[in-house]
Amino acid sequence: MEKLQAQVLIIGAGPSGMVAAGYLENNGIDCLVVEKNSFPRFSIGESLLPKSMENFKEAGLLEALKAAGFQKKYGARFIKAGRVGKFDFSEKFGEGWNWTWQAPRADFDMVLADEVQRKGVKIYFNAEVQQVDFKEKTVLTKILANQEKEIEIKANFIIDASGNGRVLANQLNLNSSPKITGNSSIFTHIKETNRPKGKEGELITFEVLDTKTWFWYIPFSNGNTSLGFVGNNNWFSSFSDNNSEAFTAMLKKLDYYKTRFNDYPFLFEPIKLPNIAKGVKKIYGKNYALTGNSAEFLDPIFSSGVAFATESGLKAAKLVKLEMAGEKVNWEQDYARYMENGISVFSTYVKEWYTGNLQKLFFHETPRTEIKEQICAVLAGYVWNKENPFVRNHKRIIQNIAFLIDSESVNM
Repeated sequence: MEKLQAQVLIIGAGPSGMVAAGYLENNGIDCLVVEKNSFPRFSIGESLLPKSMENFKEAGLLEALKAAGFQKKYGARFIKAGRVGKFDFSEKFGEGWNWTWQAPRADFDMVLADEVQRKGVKIYFNAEVQQVDFKEKTVLTKILANQEKEIEIKANFIIDASGNGRVLANQLNLNSSPKITGNSSIFTHIKETNRPKGKEGELITFEVLDTKTWFWYIPFSNGNTSLGFVGNNNWFSSFSDNNSEAFTAMLKKLDYYKTRFNDYPFLFEPIKLPNIAKGVKKIYGKNYALTGNSAEFLDPIFSSGVAFATESGLKAAKLVKLEMAGEKVNWEQDYARYMENGISVFSTYVKEWYTGNLQKLFFHETPRTEIKEQICAVLAGYVWNKENPFVRNHKRIIQNIAFLIDSESVNM
């Protein structure tokens, strides 16, 4: 058995793991990455939020991403029964980035991994974690590389960015009920050869079928387009068990996009993910931290997945750096509560989306400018800015304004 050593072992080479690795390498911390899959590999989560741009920059990865030519995302459009709610990130409340990307994750994650390796970080691909053994001051991790080579890695700390692999959550029995329950997703890609020119063929759009069911349209700069549906499990059960047949039938339920994709074959068999939300009991412990989807996943409606992945990856890496320097770190205050603050805001928005309250705000015919700007800042990922009333008062403000909108309708 080959034996290796590193100050930090990172499990997973997605955005969370690569942001953590980039930051640690920039700050002189020896880290090593193990990734279960070979790259490039398909992954969902193809729409980013502007808040992530800060994290890519601080990790030293931004310029490589800029050079890749991914489709820029300047906002998002929501459509329901002919009504349109459009949000432009340049018109958000507060400071911060006004754009980000929408990109096929196979290519996007490959750019990140290549840049991290160029910086000098070793990534072991096709390396599956077999066992993690926590000692008093170190962690011993056994991996199987390329299905044949056994490697033992001795590290002082583990950052688990394994995403849906949920390595430590599974091993340490940390899985718990998610904050959002009962939803599933199905998606595929097409080659959109007759894509409309201009913004119509560039803008990420969510078409809402009903309060609890919606469709996404995410065009990429390479000519491919991601299509997907999210709805409750009861809605999914009304369609065929054959994913291609089910997806074709779902497309016929659309209004705005009803015939747009009729002539396009699927680039791959539609993939169904049942019960998409995930949760854990805690996101850190002695000598480890969970980041990204390995910790918590809410719902794709506001594209928060990569935003939380990069935020948690960077935050964990910063705290590890301080700990390695001999400083005392309060993981509960500076990591768990910090991340929970942001997750709580987005949880409220997701829940109120599915109650219909938030949709009333999105599709209001005459929205107040300041309210739209404040909501837009949340949609851009700035969920830690408590100067924003829609962050600070998130638990009640959406319900209160939805009530006022209902009152207006009654009095008209």
